[in-house]
Amino acid sequence: MTGVCAEQGLARERHPASRQAPVKRGVDLVLAVILLLLLAPLMLVLALVVRLSDGGPVLFRQVRIGQHGAPITVLKFRTMMVGAEDALVAVRHLDETGDGPLFKVRDDPRVTRAGRFLRRTSLDELPQLVNVVAGSMSMVGPRPALVREVMTYTELERQRLAVRPGITGLWQVSGRSSLGWDDGVGLDLHYVEHRSLRLDLWILLRTVPAVLLARGAY
Repeated sequence: MTGVCAEQGLARERHPASRQAPVKRGVDLVLAVILLLLLAPLMLVLALVVRLSDGGPVLFRQVRIGQHGAPITVLKFRTMMVGAEDALVAVRHLDETGDGPLFKVRDDPRVTRAGRFLRRTSLDELPQLVNVVAGSMSMVGPRPALVREVMTYTELERQRLAVRPGITGLWQVSGRSSLGWDDGVGLDLHYVEHRSLRLDLWILLRTVPAVLLARGAY
């Protein structure tokens, strides 16, 4: 699977936006560092809240699939009880998406009290700024794909992997969990095909009201 994704990713590098890649990386790095410095006090408070909520680890680390099919470790503030991944089978019947490989539950019993607040405000994703600094993610791009999702991808859906996944993207600012799989993937593919610095700026600006209004967040 990784080899196929790599071949498709290399083909996508011929996209005109590839010439802007060094600039995009520079913008990502500057924005991520500035945000980490400005938000460091808030992130420390959130870390304490998560830690004190149930005594579990502060960060949740999950292997996802990044650009060209390469595995990456995505960081988030932990919003679920310890061992939530092992309990997935027990709550699979609660899935509300109804299509595609997505799994979403509005009132997932595995989510902690602190976790519900973090998810509703999207503050759980702040540690992904570290991923951006490290270069495994971008500020803007498709949602980082789960391994089990990629295993079911069609050839068309694998085109999502042509670029670095992002903290925010067209899917996120257009409805997030309220969108179905096909609609969300369509938005990601639109971004891959039409990506540019101008589009990135537009998405970043759209992210602010999307987060403040918590549209589709749960």
